[in-house]
Amino acid sequence: MTSPSFASVAQSSPEQGSVSPQDAQALHRSLFTLDSHIDIPWPDRDDAFSLTSDRHVDLPKMQRGGMSAGCFVAYIGQGPTTAEGHAQARQQCLDMLDAINRMQGEHNGVTARVCSTVAEIDAARAAGAIAVIPAVENGYGMGEDLAMLERFRAKGARYVTLTHNGHNVLADAAIHRPSLGDEPQRHGGLSALGRDAVAEMNRLGLLVDVSHAAKSTMLAAVQVSATPVVATHSCVRSLCDHPRNLDDEQLDALRASGGVIQITAMPAFLKPKPEEGKRTAGVADFVDHIDYVVRRIGVEHVGISSDFDGGGALADWQDATQGVNLTAELMRRGYDRSEIAAFWGGNFLRLLDRAEQVARG
Repeated sequence: MTSPSFASVAQSSPEQGSVSPQDAQALHRSLFTLDSHIDIPWPDRDDAFSLTSDRHVDLPKMQRGGMSAGCFVAYIGQGPTTAEGHAQARQQCLDMLDAINRMQGEHNGVTARVCSTVAEIDAARAAGAIAVIPAVENGYGMGEDLAMLERFRAKGARYVTLTHNGHNVLADAAIHRPSLGDEPQRHGGLSALGRDAVAEMNRLGLLVDVSHAAKSTMLAAVQVSATPVVATHSCVRSLCDHPRNLDDEQLDALRASGGVIQITAMPAFLKPKPEEGKRTAGVADFVDHIDYVVRRIGVEHVGISSDFDGGGALADWQDATQGVNLTAELMRRGYDRSEIAAFWGGNFLRLLDRAEQVARG
């Protein structure tokens, strides 16, 4: 896969090129389209197969929007790093993974399969089923028990986000939580347990997700991990100076590791806050971040996530029915089918496959 030239990407604009809605829809529905980070409601409402009014992502919306797959996360907010806090986090994480595992079968004209390998994802696509890929957001969910990682993997999880907002026993977060007693740094990156956790994740085929991690944590993970790391829902710091975004040094480290940054639909990560008025962002702003990563480190190192139902939403990508708007914008920028396919899932699948290879030894 070749990247667009620096000149062609740098000079492109939302106005450049004409793309018909029919052409965009035809391309979008021909692609394997994967959203690498979607939250679920909690407590579980057993409504994934219903066309809901308040979820940005449910399975009928994915079907209507031509979405092939989604990584649904068991998100655990950071709490006290105590025995009681860890016990509660572990149980909630397992319960949430069980809820994600119930998102399969055929209901209301929608077929979905929970998939824990690339082969299963490919088989779901061939069968016309939506692939539901479980994941864990926040290593707090394992507490201090490395054996929990094997339990997560047994429930189909394919990645673990090392931290959320607030340091945990594994690593420092990009955003510390003074309300939890956090200093700006706790470990200076990965703790000794965090390094062991990365090695165990490599053994099990779990990708190491560095979204939410401090820069020191992210760079340490790149050095320690035997598989490329992924940022499943982050943006570019050079375009928007937010601590959750990756700077140029981190992007270069990602390229060196073979990793991927999945740009996400969070306006606060996409555009600086205006002096007056409300911050808004759209797919053009989103693709600006893809353009930047392509110029900096190449087509093969960037992908797409929404963070829907976890705060993500754009003016023209409000839910899982509207992914075609992103495809149309990529077409307007001059990306070809192979490049758009790489962004929409090909690059992320490559990392999943690599993790499986390392796990097999």
